[in-house]
Amino acid sequence: MDDMPPLAPLDPGFLRVLRWRGAIQAVVLLVVAGLAEVVLNQQGLPNGIALAVAVALGLWLTIVSPPRRFAHWGFAFDGRELHVARGWLTRVHTIVPVGRVQHIDLRQAPVERGCGVATLVLHTAGTDNSRVAVPGLAREQAEAVRDRIRAAIETSPW
Repeated sequence: MDDMPPLAPLDPGFLRVLRWRGAIQAVVLLVVAGLAEVVLNQQGLPNGIALAVAVALGLWLTIVSPPRRFAHWGFAFDGRELHVARGWLTRVHTIVPVGRVQHIDLRQAPVERGCGVATLVLHTAGTDNSRVAVPGLAREQAEAVRDRIRAAIETSPW
């Protein structure tokens, strides 16, 4: 991985997206834990254990995990290849040559739209890992990268 180009960070709005996703997961956990507490109470078992675990996990998903995940994402487009790197413990570096790109999507879920970010999705030739996503780009930045890739495809000798 020594020949990896310098990676650009994702838009700070993506950190808000990760926090919102964590908060939604935390709410689901809290509802399930609340139901578990009712069942445990009916069985005569101690109260609060399931809820305490759910609150701890919810705090982790909403406050601790998002900045850690955000810090370990990056991307670069050098005119010939799109580089996407993510992960801390298991580092994944994906390289997509322009000649392999079949089509490009720009996706915005409601939370992403509210935070002003988009996901750039490249669909490539092949079957395994034929979809490469770069989440957390500012909408304008995602459109600019998409247009640069499209221009590179048009001038590509492949």
